[in-house]
Amino acid sequence: MTNTLITGANKGLGFETARRLLAEGHTVFVGARDPGRGERAAEELGARFVRLDVTDDESVTAAVRTLEAAGGLDVLVNNAGVEPRRPDGGFVDPAATTADEVRTVFETNVFGPVRVLRAFLPLLLRSPAPVVVNVSSGLALTRTLADPTAPEHFYPDLAYPASKAALNMLTVQYAKAFPELRVNAADPGFTATDLNHNTGTRSVEEGAEVIVRLACVGADGVTGTFQEAAGVVGW
Repeated sequence: MTNTLITGANKGLGFETARRLLAEGHTVFVGARDPGRGERAAEELGARFVRLDVTDDESVTAAVRTLEAAGGLDVLVNNAGVEPRRPDGGFVDPAATTADEVRTVFETNVFGPVRVLRAFLPLLLRSPAPVVVNVSSGLALTRTLADPTAPEHFYPDLAYPASKAALNMLTVQYAKAFPELRVNAADPGFTATDLNHNTGTRSVEEGAEVIVRLACVGADGVTGTFQEAAGVVGW
């Protein structure tokens, strides 16, 4: 039995990843901040719900107890993420962006995965084939945002791409520090989700493909890589 925890799994990419991994035979725990939404999602999927707010230490500690009682953890998918947008879906003006606003994004997108992985590390290290997938973004690549000919060049926000670049670096460092784990970062592409007000050009089915692939790597599989649907992406 493979126990898998997906953060932010009550909708979007997390929900679709849960659906696909259940079909692969995983026992999936839907992590969500909101109990109502999380329980409904888990019931619809045939998964288990665990309340989990990646920004809250007590919530994470309680989730560890839940997974430990359920037999441990084999696969962790750090999917929960936020992107700063105006209520109308537009981007925040970089000139108006404050340090506190950037910190809020980092709290979920960077400090969240650190908090969750640190807490669940003892359980993961007991697994015969522990896997960690960090859901990143192509916007993490400095070279593409700096290239005027790249589609990503238009993206103006400060906090989101910086947070995903930091998550990529965490992926590399964790992979080096814990060779027992398979730690990889996934770029689902520009996927239509609530995160971007459903402006993405890819479906959640397409976006989840690389996340599912990396969640299913074996004990001798790749680690320390950044991958999209087509394969490995250079850092």
